Formats: sequence, structure tokens, C-alpha cells
Amino acid sequence: MTQSLERSVDVEELPPNPVDWSRVQKWGALGGLTMSFVAAIGMVTALDARIIISPWLTMGFVSVGWIPLVYGSIAGNEPSEQGPARAVEGERELVSGLVAGLLSGLFFALFIVLIDAVDFTDIFGRLGPRLVELLTFGKGLAAASAMWIIGSGLLGLAGGAVSVVPRKVRKALAYGIAGVLLVALMEIIVTDITQGLRIEFLSDWIYALNGGLTNQSALVVGLLSAVLGWRSSDQTLTERRQARMQLDPDVRFRKNAIAIAITILAVIFLPMILGGLTNELLANVGLFVLMGLGLNIVVGSAGLLDLGYVAFFAVGAYLTAVLTSPFSPSWAPELTLNFLSWEGWVILGIVLIAAALAGIFVGTPVVRLRGDYLAIVTLGFGEIIRILFLSDWFAPYFGGAQGITQIPSAALGPVEIRGTSSQAMFYLISVFVGIAIYVAWRLQRSRAGRAWTALREDEDVAEAMGINTAAIKLTAFVTGAMFASMAGMLFAVKVGSVFPNSFKLLVSIVILVIVIVGGMGSIPGVIVGAVVLIGILGGPTQPGLLQEFGEFKLLVYGVILVVMMLKRPEGLWPSLRRQRELHQDEIGQDAWLQLEQGAAEGTDS
Repeated sequence: MTQSLERSVDVEELPPNPVDWSRVQKWGALGGLTMSFVAAIGMVTALDARIIISPWLTMGFVSVGWIPLVYGSIAGNEPSEQGPARAVEGERELVSGLVAGLLSGLFFALFIVLIDAVDFTDIFGRLGPRLVELLTFGKGLAAASAMWIIGSGLLGLAGGAVSVVPRKVRKALAYGIAGVLLVALMEIIVTDITQGLRIEFLSDWIYALNGGLTNQSALVVGLLSAVLGWRSSDQTLTERRQARMQLDPDVRFRKNAIAIAITILAVIFLPMILGGLTNELLANVGLFVLMGLGLNIVVGSAGLLDLGYVAFFAVGAYLTAVLTSPFSPSWAPELTLNFLSWEGWVILGIVLIAAALAGIFVGTPVVRLRGDYLAIVTLGFGEIIRILFLSDWFAPYFGGAQGITQIPSAALGPVEIRGTSSQAMFYLISVFVGIAIYVAWRLQRSRAGRAWTALREDEDVAEAMGINTAAIKLTAFVTGAMFASMAGMLFAVKVGSVFPNSFKLLVSIVILVIVIVGGMGSIPGVIVGAVVLIGILGGPTQPGLLQEFGEFKLLVYGVILVVMMLKRPEGLWPSLRRQRELHQDEIGQDAWLQLEQGAAEGTDS
């Protein structure tokens, strides 16, 4: 009885959590250093041209403004070391966030004073008068330093308040901020849609003449987004998907059919009201979705880390160029990629057969390898293929460094699908993406798909259960290679020429990032990952909505990948099976805590 009373005192009469000043100082200093780093690499000056709210907020200041907000939130939310987290006290979180933000602003103000006093342009070309002028707002060092310190402190205070305010308020604020940023960044798409629908007055009201939202439209968009966040369900995406799976099969089939029909109608009619730039963007997204679906089979379903996936993409592109271009160096049959004639089907058949052979060629030597060894060997194969296309040895067949040019357009009977017509190419790519989605969906539920899942979870157990792991690995490589080769065929027609430099290792890495960010093993996840990364940031050489991010694209890719691995390893739209695998330890820990809590309550009673 005495022990139970002591335990009750320990749980119910805990003193308020004191401020951990060492933690606050650490995150404040890191915040100042991060802000200084973002400014030093030129992100502030490069993104200053993209206006978010005219005329006072640009993407350049957003690139540093989020740092004290996030770091203040981290400093104020100290995890509990013993048992469940204590109830939020409020004062500690607010003080910690405020002080961390003030320290971040102080360090950043010192950085501004330093680059103004010392000329670093010979070493760091970005640290010039232009940056100082932007960061001081033309008001002098003293006034600007005070503004940065106070502003960062307020942002840190807001970050510390994240855990204090109710969940619905926090969600409404997050939706409001995200809505303003999203609508501002989608200016090109919104303008295209309003022009196509002949309602240009709406975009004229939303956006200022020099770009960015007007003050009135920013307020309206923020309020509408906040209301949407307030009224949205508290269920997570996974909980909603699980609830959907528990519906009656007929109801679920009807809902899925309606969603598919709406998607098909959007794919058909949306490009008609969009401009050429937006359709070009969608076509690029479609190509990466097609490649991502193939790599998702290899990595997401079978668990085989393939870093040489771009080799299959190159095989499809080069074979299409050889079979169709009159400038093919050694053999030029000059077939036409007409999908309503035998020539188009011959080209498609040759491309798929060659891709299957390439998949067997790459997969056979590595079927006994696992993990890092598999990744290194496939990376080597990918580079070997690229160097062979670039070499003098293969130059008489594939053109070497000069590549193959004058690849003719595709056709659908008498209708020519020009590579320069972004709308026509989007329709063509969409057809292949739709076929690939259906094939990937059927494969996931087939005997091969179940074997891939078993292989990913535990190869030794899968082999003990009678699965031919070597054959099933080859099947995954061959299937993924076919998807990539179709994307290569469409890429060659779209661009009109192929060169070895178009198939660098970076393409494989970007496709892998799409699969990881979207959700490994998830078909919708691949689409979401491609839209977020390729549509917004752009591909290795393709521009996205944020064209100003061009030179910082790889940096942003890396940051997104690190954050996803730490905070949401299952991806933005995960498969339920994959999510359960990744969070199995957390589920076990939660169950243990519940058992401990139940035992304590039983002892007390």
C-alpha cells in the first residue's frame, strides 16, 4: 500500500518541467547557423524574384523565416525520458521557443554585420552587397538587426506555442499557411485554368501584376484554408484508408469506380484548358511516374535496391532512336512509331524484349547479392551502360557523344503526335501510365507479387517456404526494366534526340527518391512523389513550378529525403503493409506501455 501511494505521488505531483537552457541554446545557435547557411549559398537572393504576397513577402525570406519557427518548436517540445510524456505546461514551451528564436535572430544579425564589414566575395561570390541590401531592408544595420532578432523571437514563440494550442487550432493554422504558399506557387497553373475557362478576372484579383498574391486574396485564401483545416477530420490518412477497407465491398467498389472516372475525365479535359508550359510539366511528371512504377516493383515490392535503373531507360530510348531515326549511324530502318500500324507494335515489341534481356543481363549476376552489395553492383552496371553508349567502340552503332538526332514523331493512325506538342505528348504518356498502373496493380495481387513481398520481408524465410528467390528476383528486374524502357521510348519521341548525358546516375537517384518520398510499395505514392518532386521542384534537367530552385534542386532533394527518413519513413502515401512493417517496433512499445499502465492501475486498486 505504501509503494502504491509513493507511485501515485510520483505520477500526479510532478513539478513543472523546467526550461532546459542547454537545449534552448543549442537549437538557437543551430537556427542562426542554418539561417546564415541558407543566405550564404545564395538562396535568399535567388528566390527573391518569386513573390508570395505582393509586395512585402518573397520566397527568399520564406527560405529563412521557417527556421526559427521550426527550431523554436523543437526547442520547446523536449521529449520525456521516463514513460509517457507529461502534460503540456505551456510556460516552458513558450519561453523555450521565444529564447531559441531570439538566439537564432541574434546569430543571424551578427552574420549580416560580418558580411557587411568583411568582403567575402572573392571566396563566396554570394556574400556581396546585394545580399546585404536585401537582409537590411535598406534601413541600416542597427535597425535591420533589431528587426531580425525581434522577428525571429516572435517566430520562435509561435513555434513553441504549437504544442500549447489545441489540435484543431494548430491544424487550422497549418492549413492556412500551406494554402497561401500553395496558391502563390501555383500561379502559372491557376492563370492557365482561368484563361482556359475565360474567367481571367479571377486570376487578376488573386495575383498582383508583378506576381504573387495580393493582400486581399492572401487573406481570403488563408481564411478558407484555415476553415478547411478546422473542419477536416482528425483521422490520419492511414486511419481513413483502414476505415475504407472495412466498408462493404460493393460500396468500396462504387467509390473506387467514381474516383477512377473522375481521374480519367480530369486527364482528358484538364489539358485542354491548360497552357503549353503546364502540359509540358505534366508530361514530364508522367514520364517519371512511369519509371517510378517500374522501380517501385524492384525496390518497393521486392526490396532490391537498384541504383542502375537508368540503364533500362537508356535501352528503350536508344533502340527507339535506332529503329526510327534516319540518322542512325549503322542501321536505319526508319520505322514509324504508329500505334495503329504494325511498325509501331514492332518497335514496342523490340523495345520490351530488349529491356527484358537487359534485365536478365543485369539481374543474373546479382541474384545472390543483398543490401549494399546489390546497390553497388547495380550502380556499376548502370554506369557501364552509359559509358558504353558514350564510347568510341559503340559509336558506329549509337553515335557516341553525338548521340542520335532527328527522331520522328509518334502517330495514332493519320494523327501525328509531335514531340513539340506538349498536350499531345501528355495524352500519349497518360495512356502508357494508365496501362502501367493497371499492370502494377495486378502484379501486386498476383502470385509473383506475394512472392516479392515475402522476399522483401525476409529472403531466408521466403526461400525456406519454397520460393525460388533467384527466379523471383529476375522477374522483378525484368518487369521494372520493361516499364523503364517504355518511358525511354516515349522520352526519345518527345525530345527528338538521345545523348549519353541524358542517362546519368542522377536520374536513377531521383527516381529512387520519388519512390521513397511517395511510399515504397504504393502505386498512389509513386504518383504523389512524382507530382511533389518533379512537378514542383523539377527533374534533373526538367524545370518545375519552382524554376527559381533550379540550382538548389539537389540540396532540396537531400533535405526532403533526410526529413522523410527521420519523420515519415513510410512515405507521403504509404501502403498499409509497408507502414505496419516500419512501425512494428512502435506498436510493440505502445502495447508494452499500455500493459505497464494497466498493471500499475491494478496494483493501485
